[in-house]
Amino acid sequence: MTSLRFDAIVVGGGPVGAAAALALRGQGCAVALLERGGAPPAHDPADYDLRVYATSPASMQLLDALGAWPEIAARRVSPYVSMRVWERDPAHALRFGAADVGRSELGWIVEHGLILDVLWRRLGDIARFEHATIASAEFGAPESVLRLADGRELRARLVVAADGADSQLRALAGIDTVGWAYAHHAIVCHVQTGRPHEATAWQRFLGTGPLAFLPLADGRCSIVWSAEQPLAAELLALDDAAFMTRLGAAAEYALGEVTAVTRRISFPLRLQHATEYVRPGLVLVGDAAHTVHPLAGQGVNLGFADVAQLGATLAEAREAGRDPYSLRNLQRYGRARKAQNVEMLALTDSLYRAFRLRLPGLKAALGLGLEAVDRLGPLKGWLARQAL
Repeated sequence: MTSLRFDAIVVGGGPVGAAAALALRGQGCAVALLERGGAPPAHDPADYDLRVYATSPASMQLLDALGAWPEIAARRVSPYVSMRVWERDPAHALRFGAADVGRSELGWIVEHGLILDVLWRRLGDIARFEHATIASAEFGAPESVLRLADGRELRARLVVAADGADSQLRALAGIDTVGWAYAHHAIVCHVQTGRPHEATAWQRFLGTGPLAFLPLADGRCSIVWSAEQPLAAELLALDDAAFMTRLGAAAEYALGEVTAVTRRISFPLRLQHATEYVRPGLVLVGDAAHTVHPLAGQGVNLGFADVAQLGATLAEAREAGRDPYSLRNLQRYGRARKAQNVEMLALTDSLYRAFRLRLPGLKAALGLGLEAVDRLGPLKGWLARQAL
């Protein structure tokens, strides 16, 4: 049996996993990256990935520290400078912008495929195991062991589970999750609208779920329409003309008529949170640790924040002369991230539920509340800072 040793093994080659591998290598670790699929395809500038992220300044800073952001920004990003959120009338939306927090932008809309392509190009000499199937795993000190289906054995002081919401490593470690499935699917596509998007992220809270228009660099918008399952199926079955009519009406024509649409894809929504982020020799990051409703656009940002915190936790231990891979040190990472992630999970779930309650007068009160917040400078500034 072939046995290979590393300081750290990252399982999962998505944006969060690739970022984790680069962050660990940046600290001088011997790193391996395991991916159950192959290397991602090269980003095609002639096409626009349907999957996009509202990348926060904190995520940009991480990507910049990894050397990836300059290339991402040079190839294609769409900065957004303001947000408008409403329930019943876009003219009375809650509006806040980068100027409220002294910035030139709130964030950037970036394609999934572009981030992934650039991060993988930077992996360089990191050992990669593509199309890798894990047959069994043991986690602990002084090292964890992953046994692959092809007979190879990989050993490391630390295994980083970045293998998604249905994490195999989390299951092999016996870590439970809490959460629930929403009776919603998110419909995603790109659209052309009659009015310019004004570098603004637009979101309406409908009784059937939130609808977001995210600005793209080519003048179009990426939409994420969260709809109850029967409605989602109905919307997906419509032809393009009928779908554009329904979409324009749902947005109350805040951006005018919808004049063109790409193909539509959908995926089910759920909230899920791991009861533990850390075991001896194992940490969870990204969707392996937490999944949230997309209404706040925070999924990948929370994952990148996990990577940044893990890197900082290991670096601080080294500087202090402590064992960076000890359970006690890894638990520092777990405590820091769990507190912040629980806060975001609670916020997104509360918003989702509040705007779906069908109580007399409640929706009107929520709509008036958004308008009132728009007139309160300090509170609006606080919300803008949360959007960062």
